[in-house]
Amino acid sequence: MGFDRLWADLVPIGRDPATGGYHRHAWNAADARARAWFTDAARARDLDVRTDRNGNLWAWWGTPAPGAVATGSHLDSVPEGGAFDGPLGVVSALAAVDILRERGLRPERPLAVVVFVEEEGGRFGVPCLGSRLTAGEIDPDRVRALTDADGITWDEAMADAGLDPEALGPDPHLLRQLDAFVELHVEQGRHLAGTPHPVAAASSVWPHGRWRLDLTGRADHAGTTLLQDRADPMLPFARAVLAARESAAAHDARATVGKVRAVPNGTNAIASRVSAWLDARAADQTTLEAVVAGVRAEAERGADEHGVQLRMAQESHTPLVDFPRALRDRVAEVLARRAPEPEVPVLPTGAGHDAAVLSAHVPTAMLYVRNPTGISHSPQERADPEDCHAGVFALADVLQDFLEGPTGEVAP
Repeated sequence: MGFDRLWADLVPIGRDPATGGYHRHAWNAADARARAWFTDAARARDLDVRTDRNGNLWAWWGTPAPGAVATGSHLDSVPEGGAFDGPLGVVSALAAVDILRERGLRPERPLAVVVFVEEEGGRFGVPCLGSRLTAGEIDPDRVRALTDADGITWDEAMADAGLDPEALGPDPHLLRQLDAFVELHVEQGRHLAGTPHPVAAASSVWPHGRWRLDLTGRADHAGTTLLQDRADPMLPFARAVLAARESAAAHDARATVGKVRAVPNGTNAIASRVSAWLDARAADQTTLEAVVAGVRAEAERGADEHGVQLRMAQESHTPLVDFPRALRDRVAEVLARRAPEPEVPVLPTGAGHDAAVLSAHVPTAMLYVRNPTGISHSPQERADPEDCHAGVFALADVLQDFLEGPTGEVAP
């Protein structure tokens, strides 16, 4: 099917041949090649490809107008990420267009396939920037000033990619044209493993966010400085990492420190500064706040004990998202037509998505494709080919149901 050809063309772009991990980040060379791949694939299907003010790509089947339906995801990755997170939704969307055309569908509603930029935050640290900008959920000035690990700003990187960073900002007119957005995504967990179901519908997205901790001590010699004379930021940092695990476990939540920078980063030198990023997620906002408070309290105690200064600031936050019940039930009913059992799984997730950002502005739904191991954000991330094909047909069925419905009935 068309999915297999599209997938084979995209898979090599941005993949490290030694590790199998991906390094597609906003405005880097791999990102440019992936965007070119999408543009070529969309134009080969006679779709009208447009770049919006925030760098997101929109491929339109029909002229943009109120009542439109959109689908898609993202092409960027986390550092050393997997092949499926994001790209599965984009490739499946293009393949679904092929299926709809093969069925002879001539929709009265316009359909858009979208690629959102910097969903993972792998280069500039803040996730879902393309969708947040479009929805007016983040200040464009803040985005322009974000820097990567090399000190390059978003403003500079976007301009180098040939786009105008001064145009960044909300696009309410575009969002008002959408009656629905549906995103297909690889399952990031293993709820479907061991079940007969290759595809599920989404119920909700946990509230989650990222917090930056800056611990400032004093650089010194590792071999000559007495332990009692040190102001070592690594020690309260270590306590914060352990606190993240303990606080998450105590609240049945998730908390992770997966990114850290030490200065001067020398083996025989006491660090002068440690910057670390806490990712925290929970089933409700109160629990999330309790998890973060536990980490903050332990980091503060460690900083006071070791003579280190602590600054902790929130960099991003997504509140609890409950996808509209009417739209979710409609999706589940469509999935049930092909499901091996009549009761289609409806799953919550702790993972963030562009769909979650858009949900405050557009009626939104999600589909998950079975992941046999549950591994994600890793080169070991995968979905079996037959499950990917099932996902394409499921997405095509959902889109057809939306496109053929009378105007106004998609939005619950």
